[in-house]
Amino acid sequence: MRGRFFVGLALVAALSSCGTVADSPINPMNWFSRSEPAAADTANPAADPRPLVAEVTALRLERVPGGAIVHATGIAPRQGFYDGALVALNRGLPVDGLLAFQFRAAPPFDATRAGPARSREIIVGLFVSDQTLAAVRRIQVSGAANALAVAR
Repeated sequence: MRGRFFVGLALVAALSSCGTVADSPINPMNWFSRSEPAAADTANPAADPRPLVAEVTALRLERVPGGAIVHATGIAPRQGFYDGALVALNRGLPVDGLLAFQFRAAPPFDATRAGPARSREIIVGLFVSDQTLAAVRRIQVSGAANALAVAR
């Protein structure tokens, strides 16, 4: 009983000298930074017929048990695009610590108006497992005009 008490006391003393856990690298909320501009990759993986969204406007990572959800927001060229998805490049495997996706959506069957950007907004998400994230330092999502990335 005494041994556990002293081990617990030593652990509390060691952790209290670390400063705040909020700024610590052991905090999962600090594993990836805010999104930043990156070079767009427009190669078409696996002959996906859907075009790239015009612009990727937001990218964030949400930690969940067993991995993370990559949330991306994009602007389509006109109203009516549907079936948006993040399409993995390199078969979904990280290359040199980079996990790359393309933001693609299917165009409408009929001619539609361009409309304001808010009416053309598409939001998608994709779960990435902890096993995949173990080798990842940066996640990038590309559209036709730009790309955004989050880094550890």
